[in-house]
Amino acid sequence: MIASLRHLFRAREAAQAASTPQGMVPPGQRVYAVGDIHGRADLFAALIGAIDQDDLRRHRPHTPVDTTVVLLGDLIDRGPDSAMVLSLAQDWQRARRLRILVGNHEEMLLESLVNLDTLRAYLRYGGCETVLSFGIDPDAYLAADFAELQALMVNQIPMSVIEFLRSFEERILIGDYFFVHAGIRPGVPCEAQVRTDLLWIREPFLSHGGDLGVVVVHGHTISEQPTFRENRIGIDTGAYATGILTAIGLEGDQRWLIEACESSDGILTSLKTVA
Repeated sequence: MIASLRHLFRAREAAQAASTPQGMVPPGQRVYAVGDIHGRADLFAALIGAIDQDDLRRHRPHTPVDTTVVLLGDLIDRGPDSAMVLSLAQDWQRARRLRILVGNHEEMLLESLVNLDTLRAYLRYGGCETVLSFGIDPDAYLAADFAELQALMVNQIPMSVIEFLRSFEERILIGDYFFVHAGIRPGVPCEAQVRTDLLWIREPFLSHGGDLGVVVVHGHTISEQPTFRENRIGIDTGAYATGILTAIGLEGDQRWLIEACESSDGILTSLKTVA
């Protein structure tokens, strides 16, 4: 009996893991969403090229499509070149419709500029790499106390970058898809979701199996492979640690994955269809 119940539970879990979410992008629109970049400028640059090529390949002269790219937040920290990631994002935004969500790491950086307690925590969660990527001397970094380091950051990080970070959005709704950094609180309407949950939540969002009213596309929580559930799609594949940066393409009821992967032959990109 117990063995049968275990088998049933495992079968249900496997079915849930294998199921794909139901959702539609409005006619005449195409969307790409990019997972957490975390300072991997090399992977991001390759993925930019792959998305631009894929979008061009899908172009149909007599059926125009408006394309939106969404970055799901956490562009910075942990990886080696956050400053370059932000520069690439700014350049890409000048060339196409690019909307960027604020992640918990962007929030921590901005708060670190005015709050020493936040700065102490921020440096333990990948902020050191970001600070150094803006050209602060490593010896000066090591010698500074928190107040001195904060002053170095204020002086070294350009105001244009700060303003760029402050421009990031909290949520984006396109058709049936709700794009956020971390997730949403079940039972709360999309328009009533609070910033803390949008940027930080894991549970009860991740384990919630019920209808959320939308299909949530999010990052924040790392998984070995993109996670597909009836009510959510998670595409944070841990770029800074795994060398894999993932994007999802959405058009109508179609969905596909584009990945940039670190390999012995350099950065390779691949296209995968989602059934």
